[in-house]
Amino acid sequence: MDTSAGTILTNRKVPSGLYAIIDTGITAENELLSRAAAAITGGATTLQYRDKSADSEKRLDQATELAELCRSRGTIFIVNDDYELAAAAGADGVHLGEEDGQLAAARETLGARAVIGISCYNQVETAINAEQEGADYVAFGRCFPSVTKPGERYVTLDQIRDARQRVNLPIVGIGGITPANVRQLTAAGVDAVAVIAALFSVADSESAAREICGQMHHR
Repeated sequence: MDTSAGTILTNRKVPSGLYAIIDTGITAENELLSRAAAAITGGATTLQYRDKSADSEKRLDQATELAELCRSRGTIFIVNDDYELAAAAGADGVHLGEEDGQLAAARETLGARAVIGISCYNQVETAINAEQEGADYVAFGRCFPSVTKPGERYVTLDQIRDARQRVNLPIVGIGGITPANVRQLTAAGVDAVAVIAALFSVADSESAAREICGQMHHR
């Protein structure tokens, strides 16, 4: 097991607030770093790198650059799906979906201090199991109609409230989140909101991030 301090950027922080997901299917390669930096400047405390291509060399280069950016800004850096890429790039951790491999294998590869998140879609029982197996946070979604996740299952606000009562881990909401609806999720008990399109399909990612963060902190 690799538990060396050099591989993990933080001391097992967990996502809270704005969780930005930068997706190469939306953001051009030559804008990845500038867009990520803008979102962080606007208030994102976690950044996830999402790339579904088969170009392993490109993915490693991009993930490593983003890891260095996040390290310099004190931002949690998560790699989507691929815990081996997360280890190679020096990420804080990995986010796993239904078919992304077992949590135990990711923990073995990344070490005890890694941040490992699990997609639970609309299944509270999945979140309960993930907590028992040692996950660091759980994600539910999609929460609202989504451009980037059009086929995903919906989670209701009541299901999120139920999860909040039954799970002690941080809860992340994802899917169709905008400044107009984010307060519904914070009221239901989410600790962080994961945002793709509302941050990176707009002209100004920094302003978009500020607007979402402002709504999250508004009481």
